[in-house]
Amino acid sequence: MASLVRRFQRKPTASDDTPEDTIQPSPSSPSSTKAPVETGNEKLDSEVGIDRNDPTHKDEAEEDLEPDVRALPLQVRRIVSLEDDPTTPTITFRYFLLTVLFISPGAVLYQMGYYRTTASPYSVLFVQVACHYVGLWLARILPAKTIRVPFTKFSFSLNPGPWNAKEHVLVTVTASSGATSNAAWTAISLAELYYGDKIPAAACIFFMWAIVYLGYAMAALARQFLIYDPIYIWPQSLMQTALFETLKSSNSNSRIGRKQKHVFFAVLVGVTLWQFLPEYVFPFFSSLSFLCWVAPENAVANFIGAGIGGMGLLNLTMDWSNISNAYGNPMVMPYWTSVVLFLAFAFNCWVLLPAAKWGSLGGFKYGLMSNRLFLANGTRYPVAALLGPDNTMNETAYAFYGPAYMGTQQIWALFFDYSSYISALTWMLLFGWPKISETIQKLRARAATKGQSPESVNHLYPDRLNVLQRAYKEVPLWWYTILFLGSFITIIVILAKGIFFIPIWTFIVALATSGFMILPFAWLYSLSNYQVPIGSFNELIYGYMINSKAGASHRHPAGASTYGAIAGDIWYRAQYMLQDQKIGHYMHVPPRDLFFSQIFGELIGVPINYGIIRWVLSTKGEYLLGNKKDPLNQWTGQSLSSYNTLAVQYVLVGPKRLFAQHIYKPLPWAFLFGAGAPLVIYIAHRLFPRAKFHLWNITIFASGMSVFYGNLSTGYTSRLIVAYISMRYFYRKRFETWRRYNFQIAAACDAAFNIAMLLIFIFFSSGKGVLMPNWWGNNGESVERCFALDS
Repeated sequence: MASLVRRFQRKPTASDDTPEDTIQPSPSSPSSTKAPVETGNEKLDSEVGIDRNDPTHKDEAEEDLEPDVRALPLQVRRIVSLEDDPTTPTITFRYFLLTVLFISPGAVLYQMGYYRTTASPYSVLFVQVACHYVGLWLARILPAKTIRVPFTKFSFSLNPGPWNAKEHVLVTVTASSGATSNAAWTAISLAELYYGDKIPAAACIFFMWAIVYLGYAMAALARQFLIYDPIYIWPQSLMQTALFETLKSSNSNSRIGRKQKHVFFAVLVGVTLWQFLPEYVFPFFSSLSFLCWVAPENAVANFIGAGIGGMGLLNLTMDWSNISNAYGNPMVMPYWTSVVLFLAFAFNCWVLLPAAKWGSLGGFKYGLMSNRLFLANGTRYPVAALLGPDNTMNETAYAFYGPAYMGTQQIWALFFDYSSYISALTWMLLFGWPKISETIQKLRARAATKGQSPESVNHLYPDRLNVLQRAYKEVPLWWYTILFLGSFITIIVILAKGIFFIPIWTFIVALATSGFMILPFAWLYSLSNYQVPIGSFNELIYGYMINSKAGASHRHPAGASTYGAIAGDIWYRAQYMLQDQKIGHYMHVPPRDLFFSQIFGELIGVPINYGIIRWVLSTKGEYLLGNKKDPLNQWTGQSLSSYNTLAVQYVLVGPKRLFAQHIYKPLPWAFLFGAGAPLVIYIAHRLFPRAKFHLWNITIFASGMSVFYGNLSTGYTSRLIVAYISMRYFYRKRFETWRRYNFQIAAACDAAFNIAMLLIFIFFSSGKGVLMPNWWGNNGESVERCFALDS
């Protein structure tokens, strides 16, 4: 096979370990020609949190680099390969075989897990590691035979050559698209289990496809701004790229490649074995509550120190799941993001919680650390009693029981949940608009002067990665348009038939509001690796709309979940599509092949998701409803029950009536806080530019404050320690070590945790449940040994 290889590396320095690092571009290579390059405006970089004085933008040999290489951030050009062979096979027979092999179990486990008390995780990092070695095996055993497709002129080879990195990327991206759950499961399950309305199978499957493809199609709104500009590094994509490069180099004789492989697999095996301790054998390690050890019989000390049901002060963890927790891997996230999230946790648990428990914060003193609804006397609210005939509101029952109350922590969580939504838009307009405006101007100038279509964005950025990607055809805008129209029409037809319970006009509102937020949320994610959780904001908006006069005829409680599935998937799926497209950009994968892989993944995954939904509802429905006791206590449907509470709360009771109580009076001020707080930080940043106020992101802080810590407040201090060591100390003081091993270790830890949980599920939970006997490290009363805890 003819190979067109372009090799671009920095000149050798004293820190180089192998001769491979010193290969230079050939003088005859067309892409080695030096050309003027825009390296970016330092003022604009500062606005989005880029510090040109940190190691990301300094290199001991930077003056020797070609301009188009220097335009890349240092961590990118030292992790991402700057060579490419455009003739490498991509969509092959091996690709189709492996996608079916890896999507099927993921779609089953992911979907099933939402109904269970304990779920078996299926990590894309596990797929990324496993499919590489299965691909190598297939490349060895498959015959190099050409197969002709009957009655056509098409043919394909069973084995087109050695297993390559581009096939590896496409299999992984396809699995990340299809080996997941589908947000429509809540509406389908609520309607059938709780309200006796079974939705036709065809409507379910096409609706599930449509809501995902809507998000993929609307990713086009942000793609031109966030994929090509090298300033947006997408840390999660960079981590996965580092793992791709490590696995690719494991087949070479490079000394660095061998060392990276050995480190990766040593960590993978070690953490996998370790996780059996905190997750099953020795759960005492999952939350080390020092104050409980000092004063085991003191209720106040127990509440302050407990990580499960307490404040988590001076609490550490040795469980990777608690370290990565809801925020994601701290070895991938920029250090400033981890600091902001830790401050949100500390303010929430170490300031507001004691103020509410022992002070005058909050008027309702019951259920401080609970996310349930309560009667005025603190007992659990009988939500089911509010449901009248034909899914209407039982006004008599509501008058009898009175208004529903929430715990104080849940109220301020809602406050910051609502404020994070509007603050994301405000923050982007203040801090990110200069860069976005610059891209818009470039697009307009290119379209006007050269007659190029606006989607040819990689011609606007002359860095080396964009130069390499010019060898491939871009995804035209009309592909996204067709995908959008097909999904849009599908949902309109389903709603017009009266299926899925919401009026058509609310669907249009979901499109408008969620589409409007794709760019600010994706912009924040591309820089911080923090994805703003949806929370219950979409259900709140739907509750207001459906309780208006225009929506009075659509009061089915499952409609809230339908609306949430549509609006949530639009911005979630758009962000995931952009993240995977950035991986394709780093790994030099043809954009059209990557687009196909994302669509193909969901094409396979959705029917499997629906098959599992049907199986669970048919065989485990009585357990989920609580009509029968599950002997293994696994099919409890806790998540589904929470969605039903939201449905009754926002659709039947209605936000207006719910929030009319005095304890909810602060909630409307959340939107003013979300709009105004970023402005205060921006003014401070302009007045004191060296103080780095631009890193104190209000959206991330508010989103961290909205996390409900009542269930688990352990892990956050340990997370900050890991973040400091990885993303501060090694990043600044030992950058060569950091760039070679940090992302490999991060990926190994995530993959190891998921492998361990999968093994624990298979060995101890999949059949007859095998419980770990109680002992000192697995105390039946409190694994933390906080025996006096009474929250």
